[in-house]
Amino acid sequence: MAKQKVPEFESEQVLWQGRKCILGLPISFTKYIVEQERLIIRVGFFRTVVDEILLYRILDLKLVRTLGQKMAGVGSIRLYTADASDAEPTLKNIKRSEKVWRFLSNIIEQRRVEHGIAGREMYGARVADSPADFVDVDGDGIPDVPRPDAPPPPPPHFDGPGGPR
Repeated sequence: MAKQKVPEFESEQVLWQGRKCILGLPISFTKYIVEQERLIIRVGFFRTVVDEILLYRILDLKLVRTLGQKMAGVGSIRLYTADASDAEPTLKNIKRSEKVWRFLSNIIEQRRVEHGIAGREMYGARVADSPADFVDVDGDGIPDVPRPDAPPPPPPHFDGPGGPR
């Protein structure tokens, strides 16, 4: 039987990488890598778990720095994603956390705009009057993004304690 050769794939350009720090030192087995299109979280030594999140699927970021983290020069970034396997991963105890947080925020927004899904986290916030109020950006025949010239939806009407009409 002939050996089957696995095709070689070029890895994407690494834009940033860091490690989870312990007492300010990067001596853990948790590594974070940001490539052009994805964030990779690699955890473990004997048993390694690798999680990949596409950048455009990250909906929001939160920077958290406790007093102990500030003293050690680190911080944690919580990600809120549309990823089914891990909706709220956290980049724990990373150095220069505020700069990384700003970098991630900028590159995530760029990727979302490139994929034509900016503002999709507001899904359901706008009610369209008709499918003509939306534009099909990816060419799949399904209107995706509100048209810039579409009229705004009417405000909800309330009759008082009984609720909306």
